[in-house]
Amino acid sequence: MKRELGRYKMGLCFSDKLRMNRGAPPPDVVTAFVEYTEGRNYMTAEQLCRFLAEVQKETEVFVSDAEKIIERITSARHHITKFLRHTLNIDDFFSFLFSSDLNQPIVSKVHQDMASPLSHYFIYTSHNTYLTGNQINSECSDVPLIKALKRGVRALELDLWPNSTKDDILVLHGWAWTPPVELIKCLRSIKDHAFSASAYPVILTLEDHLTPDLQAKAAEMMKETFMDMMYFPESGGLKEFPSPEDLKYKIVISTKPPKGNLKKDKDSESDISGKASSDISADQVDDEKAEETSLAKNEEEETSEAKNEEDGFNQESSILTYSRLILIPSGNAKNGLKEALTIDDGGVKRLSLREQKFKKATEMYGTEVMKFTQKNLLRIYPKATRVTSSNYKPFSGWMYGAQMVAFNMQGYGRALWMMHGMFRGNGGCGYVKKPDFMINKGPGEEVFDPKAKLPVKTTLKVKVYMGKGWDSGFQPTCFNTWSSPNFYTRVGITGVRADKVMKKTKKEENTWEPFWDEEFEFELTVPELALLRVEVHDYNMPEKDDFSGQTCLPVAELRQGIRSVPLYDRKGERLVAVTILMRFQFV
Repeated sequence: MKRELGRYKMGLCFSDKLRMNRGAPPPDVVTAFVEYTEGRNYMTAEQLCRFLAEVQKETEVFVSDAEKIIERITSARHHITKFLRHTLNIDDFFSFLFSSDLNQPIVSKVHQDMASPLSHYFIYTSHNTYLTGNQINSECSDVPLIKALKRGVRALELDLWPNSTKDDILVLHGWAWTPPVELIKCLRSIKDHAFSASAYPVILTLEDHLTPDLQAKAAEMMKETFMDMMYFPESGGLKEFPSPEDLKYKIVISTKPPKGNLKKDKDSESDISGKASSDISADQVDDEKAEETSLAKNEEEETSEAKNEEDGFNQESSILTYSRLILIPSGNAKNGLKEALTIDDGGVKRLSLREQKFKKATEMYGTEVMKFTQKNLLRIYPKATRVTSSNYKPFSGWMYGAQMVAFNMQGYGRALWMMHGMFRGNGGCGYVKKPDFMINKGPGEEVFDPKAKLPVKTTLKVKVYMGKGWDSGFQPTCFNTWSSPNFYTRVGITGVRADKVMKKTKKEENTWEPFWDEEFEFELTVPELALLRVEVHDYNMPEKDDFSGQTCLPVAELRQGIRSVPLYDRKGERLVAVTILMRFQFV
C-alpha cells in the first residue's frame, strides 16, 4: 500500500480516495474561541486564562501560565514570526487543545497524601516479573524487571532457587522449563532502574526455595548491591506499616520468614534499630558475623559436642541474617481462610492468595477481607492455568481493598489495560491512595460492601469529538488491505458492578481523521474506583474489526473540559501522534 497525493493505492488493481478532515476544529472549539475572543481573530493570554479557568476548570491558573502556553504553541507553529506573535489564532488554539503535553486528560503530578501506611494504597504489582513470555518455557531475564520499573511498577517478584551445585542462587519459575538468570544480575538491574520512574519504594516479593546458608548469601548479595537503598526494619515486628513517604528511594523485602527455632530474645536478634541501612555500616554487619564465626570456631576445637552446637549456631545465624531484611512478612492460607484473615493486633503482615482462593474468600468472608485490608497487605496472583501469561479482572481485588493485585506484565489484553489505567493515577508513581470509605470503618464498625446497591453519586458526560495520527502512528497494512479505515470509538466505564457499561460512536467511513462529535452520559455510584475505557477500532465487515488504539483513565483524576487523550497499543506502549479530542464534564 503506497500513499500517493492523498490517495492510498490498494493492491494492484484499484485505488480508494480518502476523505480527510484536516484543519477543521469541532463546532464546540470554534464556539469557545469566538466567545472568549469576543468575535476577534486572535486570543490573548488574558482570554486564554479565562478559558482555562471557566471551561477547563483549572484551579490556580494565572496569566503567566497562559503566556507560556502561547509561547510554546507559537514557537512550534510559527518559526519565522514567533518573536512577534503573542496571541493565538483559531488554528493555534485548536493545536493547543490537541496537544498531549500541554492539555493532558488527567493530573500529571503526585498529588495524593503519601504519609499514610502502605496498607492504605493500591500498589502497582507484577507477578513472576522476570519472565519474558509464557509461564512454562519462556526465558528468565533481568530485561522484564527493567521494563516494569520504567513503567512505574513498584512490587517485583523473584523466585529464588539453588543452582545445581547448591552454591549459588538462580531466578527461575520452578517446576517449569524456564532458562534461569542469576540473582545477582537481577539485583544489579533493579538497583540501576529502581527509581527511574518513581521515587517511592520498590517492594521485592521473594518466593524462597533456599537453604539457610543460601538465604544468608542472598541477604549479603542484597546488602552489598543495594547498599544505602536497602531498608532495614526495626527489630520486634511492626504494629503498622511505614508510609511510601517514609520509604522513599528505598528497596524493601517481603517474603515468608525462614523456618528455624530462634532461641534468642527478639530484642537481641539485631543491633539494627534505625530504619535505613545508613544507620549501620556494612563493616559493622561483617564484624558481627566475624565475631560469631570466631566464637563458633573456638567451640569447635574443644569437643565433638561443641561442634554440633556450632552447626546449630551457624544455621541460626544464617536465619537471623536473612530475617533482618524482611520488612513485610508474608504467609498463605494453608490453615484455612478464616484463620488467615484473622486480624493480629500485635503486628501486620502480607497474605498471598491465588485468584480462585481469593474469590472463595470474598464469597464466604467478604467483610473479613475488607477489614483485613484496612491494616494488612493482601496480594492476589494468577492461577496456574494462565500459562500464556493472561490476567484476571483487577477490580475483583481492588473492590475489596487488595493492595497488591499481581499481574503478568509481559502479557496484554483488556485486564492489563485496566491495570495500566489505574496506575496512571497519582502522577504514575505506582501508589494510588485508596478511597477513605475503604480505609475507615463506619460508626457501627461497618465496612464498605462492594456488592451493596448504592445511589448514583455523580454523572460523567463524555464527548468524543475527533481523532488523528493513524496515518503516521500505524503502518497502513495494519488495516484492511482492500478499503480505507472506517473508525469508531468504544467508550465506557469499568468499576464496581453497577458502574460497568460500554457504548460506541457511529463509524466514520474512509478517513484517517474521523470526526464523531458524539456525547455519552455515565451514571456512577462509586466514581472513586471507576476507570474510563476508550478503544478505537476499524470496522472491517465481515472479518474481525482491526484494533486501532486504547487507553484507560482514572475517573477521579479526569480534568474537566476539552482534552487531548493519547492512545496506546495492545501492550500499553504509546502510539506516536495517535490522539483523540474529548470533553469531560461532571454534573
